[in-house]
Amino acid sequence: MPMFQRPLLCLNNVYIILFLIPFVASSSTPVKHNSTSHSTMHNVHHKLNQRVEFQITLHGFLLWASMGFLTPVGILLIRVSQKEQCGRRLKLLFYIHLILQISSVLLVSASAVMSIKSFENVFNNTHQRLGLGLYGVMWLQMIIGFCRPQRGVKGRSMWYFVHWLLGTGAAILGLINIYTGLHAYHEKTSKSINLWSILFTAEVGSVVFLYLFQDRWEHLLKQGVILGVEPVTPSEQITHPPNNPKDQNLSC
Repeated sequence: MPMFQRPLLCLNNVYIILFLIPFVASSSTPVKHNSTSHSTMHNVHHKLNQRVEFQITLHGFLLWASMGFLTPVGILLIRVSQKEQCGRRLKLLFYIHLILQISSVLLVSASAVMSIKSFENVFNNTHQRLGLGLYGVMWLQMIIGFCRPQRGVKGRSMWYFVHWLLGTGAAILGLINIYTGLHAYHEKTSKSINLWSILFTAEVGSVVFLYLFQDRWEHLLKQGVILGVEPVTPSEQITHPPNNPKDQNLSC
C-alpha cells in the first residue's frame, strides 16, 4: 500500500467510528429508558395497591364499629332499660342508647362516603346493594326516632312498632353486610379472612347470648337455679304489696 494512502485509510476509519457512535448510543438509550419506566410503573402500582388496601380496611373497620359494636351495644342497653324502675337510671340508659345510635349512623355514613369516593360503585354485587339499603334504613330509623310521640298519645304503638322493625332490620342487614364485606375483601386482596370471620362470629354469638340471657336472668333468680340459692317452694312464697313507684324513683 502506498505511503500516502495509509493516513487516508486511518482517517476514513475514524470518520466511520464517529458516524456510528450516535447510532449505538441511541440504540442503547431506549433500553435504559424502558427499564426505568417499568420500575417506575411497578412502584406506582405497588403504592396504589397499598393505598386501596388501606382504604378497604378503613372502610371495613368503620362498618364494623357501626354495625358490629355500637348498634348491638345500643340494642342491649335499650333492652335492659325496659325493666329499669329507677327514673334517673332509665333516662341515663336512654341517652346512652341515643348517643350510640347517632354515632353508629355517622360512622356508617362515613363508610358510605369513603366507598363512593374511593371505590367502583356499580352495585353489581351483594355487598354494595346491601350497603345501599342499610344506609337508607339507618337514616330513616334515626329520623323516625326523633319523631317519637309521648306515651299515651295516639299513634305511639304504631311508632314503636315501626321504630323497632327498622332497628331490627338495620341490625340484621348490618351483620350480613359485614360478612359479605369480608368476602369482598378476600376477592379483592386474596388474603385469608378465616380468622376475622371466626372472631366476628364469636362476637355475634356473644351478643345474641347476652340479649337472650338478660331477658331470663330475673326469671332464673326466681326459680332458684343459680348456684348457692335454694329452690323456692310455693309455701315459702310471700306476697308483698307492690312498692310505690314514686318512692322507688326517690330512692334512686
